[in-house]
Amino acid sequence: MTAPRPAPASAPARVPLDRRLARAAQTVTSRALGPYQTAIVRIGFSLTWLFFLVREFPHRHEMYGPDGPWSFDLARRLIADNRSFTVLMWSDGWLWFEVVYGLAVAAAVLLLLGWHTRAVSVVFMVGALSLQNRSVFLGDGGDNVVHLVSIYLTLIRCGQVWSLDARRAARRAARGEAEGAGKPELAGPVLWIVLGGFLVAATWFSPVTGEWWIHVLLWVLWLGQGLWWLVEQYAPGEPRVLLDVLANLAHNAALAVLMAEVCLIYATAGWYKIQGSRWQDGTALFYPLHLDYFTPWPALSELLASSGIMVMLLSYGTVIVQVAFPFTLFKRKVKNVLLVAMMLEHAGIALLLGLPAFSMAMIAADAVFLPTVFLVWLGARAARGRDRLLRRGPAAAGLPPQRPAEDAAGEPAGRGAGSDGGGKAAGDSGGDSGGGAAPRTLVG
Repeated sequence: MTAPRPAPASAPARVPLDRRLARAAQTVTSRALGPYQTAIVRIGFSLTWLFFLVREFPHRHEMYGPDGPWSFDLARRLIADNRSFTVLMWSDGWLWFEVVYGLAVAAAVLLLLGWHTRAVSVVFMVGALSLQNRSVFLGDGGDNVVHLVSIYLTLIRCGQVWSLDARRAARRAARGEAEGAGKPELAGPVLWIVLGGFLVAATWFSPVTGEWWIHVLLWVLWLGQGLWWLVEQYAPGEPRVLLDVLANLAHNAALAVLMAEVCLIYATAGWYKIQGSRWQDGTALFYPLHLDYFTPWPALSELLASSGIMVMLLSYGTVIVQVAFPFTLFKRKVKNVLLVAMMLEHAGIALLLGLPAFSMAMIAADAVFLPTVFLVWLGARAARGRDRLLRRGPAAAGLPPQRPAEDAAGEPAGRGAGSDGGGKAAGDSGGDSGGGAAPRTLVG
């Protein structure tokens, strides 16, 4: 008599399509995804732009100012044709140029620190576009990336973690303050009023400032922040929830565009390289290593170029990584390996070819795909190093440890773009986050 066969394991129930769509809609509307990724992108690009502005400070007048070879009249004629946005067309005086350059530096510093990130990101965008569009022939690939990401940052809630906004919100939460309670902050309303005055001036000078859509974007952002403050003060119920949903949708859409932009950059670069004969025979890197303009370390460049096998491996490896990366986004381990390879590649470009700003911009763009668990670990290590440097214990800051926020299903809400399913939540009560319990200030 044979033993009875075990009953086959029942297949997992298939989730209906409408339920999956409802879950996806709830995900993109209930929270801003990728909080740690967007924070590292904010830090990376503000640091890149700040590094560039400080490094070129002695040459600022020749690059973007009144002493440059690209004169004010030539810039005005070009902008009248291509409609690029720049406030430097308001005046050709040195004082106005110094004001714009100083505001660009200040905005980069404040965005790096995460102080009123929503408002400062707009000033950061205006400064970056104004200087780059003043002398368009000075830019390279890194400047183009900064150009695009500065626009995306105005829609991304990039201050949820690792920012002064998040720190201020955490302190209010620790004091148990409710929505709109506590001592009102004047920095947000004052900043909103000042920016409104500049926006009126930008509209007045719109015929020489740039395309109409950039002025519409600025007005929408300015009016939106004013509406947010009014709702928070006088209607913190359902109207606040509606604004949170709209802000989360804008954040997640801009984040998706940023990720697609990075994939497009690498895909086009890789496929164009395939068509080049020098990349096909593996000798493409030999030539820039012998150009004086791209050899800050001649001995190191000569040592690398003297090895034909190394040049061939680096040439082929560059093409393979760039072409393959967009196809590995859904393969976590392979994606992480290629991500490290691309970051090391850009670090090598900064060292061997003397293009640090370009490399920093690309590494900051690549950071949108970093896994959440790694970023959480990195943030903890950085906080520990800061405490050791300041010789204080972790409890000296007076802030409670962050806990992962949970959605209605009881799942952690920190699985953002590029995450690998690990890590804590993004601190939804951050000064630039949505749906948190801490109050938001105007232009916060």
